[in-house]
Amino acid sequence: MNENRLETVFCGIKFKNPIIPASGTFGYGREYEEFYPLSSLGGISVKGTTGKRRNGNLPPRIAETPSGMLNSVGLQNPGIDSFIEKELPYLKTKNTVIIANIAGSTVSEYEEIAGKLDSTDVDMLEVNISCPNVKAGGAAFGVSCEGAGTITKIVRRATKKPVMMKLSPNVTDIASIAKACEAEGADAVSLINTLLGMRIDINIRRPILHNNVGGLSGPAVFPVAVRMVWQVANAVNIPVCGMGGVSSWEDAVEMMLAGASLIQVGAALFTDPMTPVKIIDGLEDYCRRQNTDLKDIVGTVKPW
Repeated sequence: MNENRLETVFCGIKFKNPIIPASGTFGYGREYEEFYPLSSLGGISVKGTTGKRRNGNLPPRIAETPSGMLNSVGLQNPGIDSFIEKELPYLKTKNTVIIANIAGSTVSEYEEIAGKLDSTDVDMLEVNISCPNVKAGGAAFGVSCEGAGTITKIVRRATKKPVMMKLSPNVTDIASIAKACEAEGADAVSLINTLLGMRIDINIRRPILHNNVGGLSGPAVFPVAVRMVWQVANAVNIPVCGMGGVSSWEDAVEMMLAGASLIQVGAALFTDPMTPVKIIDGLEDYCRRQNTDLKDIVGTVKPW
């Protein structure tokens, strides 16, 4: 029995536990250090980083929904050079795994960012392919096997670091997308990104979000996420990082039974910033009661 029952090895990287704040919900962790040391986390997936600074979309950018939220922040971030110079040195002092989430509007932007990160101290790249391809009419890279495969291939060539492709749920067959990423050299996949949604202000008859539509996250998407994680885990031979509505240790266990080796926590941070450490504590108690290492439950759900 492992002395640390939560320890997880993912793409050759050792995580002290499998709980990771999801990209875009945790910034670079500075504000959350008021609540707990970042070293208590398995890792951090940092704010999505683009080639140049982005100011994001016009407000309103957040809208509450039943059991969730919509966001259309628009990848506001300081750009890859600023991240490498100002944020990464700070993060590397925190004794946790650093996952650099990257995004782009063109194939060359993904290539440039991955190339710059290759010589840095980040541990892994998480590649957001839910971004619109400006050279293909605005359709997201991740909604087709061809688009997902193309970005995987170009990032894989640009870096020797582990590459994890973050998959969009706004597709008809997410398992096929995952297999396309695997075929082009992805070391892992993470899912799900947000579902596309919309709310309307009935008094002014306009969408609540200035961008009209946004990404739905929170407990409302959890059953969809579990289903997709299970489908993908049974379709590929690379590890899976699960996310989407995880709010409790029970949710984390459920997603791991479906096939996820790592778990990202996102929207739940906005209602309770202590959620990650509460999940870690709950997982430790679960492993003690079950007399098991956490890694041994991954993918062990028994379908009827």
